[in-house]
Amino acid sequence: MSDTANSLADLETLGAEAPAQIAAVIREQEIDAQGRAYATGRRKDAVARVWLKPGTGKIVVNGRDQEVYFARPSLRLVINQPFGVTERTGQYDVIATVKGGGLSGQAGAVKHGIAQALSKYEPLLRSAVKAEGFLTRDSRTVERKKYGKAKARKSFQFSKR
Repeated sequence: MSDTANSLADLETLGAEAPAQIAAVIREQEIDAQGRAYATGRRKDAVARVWLKPGTGKIVVNGRDQEVYFARPSLRLVINQPFGVTERTGQYDVIATVKGGGLSGQAGAVKHGIAQALSKYEPLLRSAVKAEGFLTRDSRTVERKKYGKAKARKSFQFSKR
């Protein structure tokens, strides 16, 4: 019997159970040999590689603590949003490497990566994280400058004479 047939048989035996349990049957936990979940987060031009493992809540970005790397408190709030929604604050250690973009884009990329890694480590949390929109990549980027314009849309000052 194939894997899909087995999972369909499992779904039928569950009957009218909660949808969260059905989601757990469909999705599997994705963990590497060191017991970490890996995910990639993106925002604007920033790309974050994120590893998540059980721990004390320590977040390291590019070899530095989050308080040092993201000095603004608002950026640290953005990073910790997935843990707040899932009520897992202080339960996971995060190691992230970020490249490209500015600090705001990098914070958004780390948040996206943490949300993806959380859903891979604990598949039951996927619905809570997805409902907040953290799994969706924010596709807004800077608009390119057009020729004949001062910026992307701004025109040069018009002079009649």
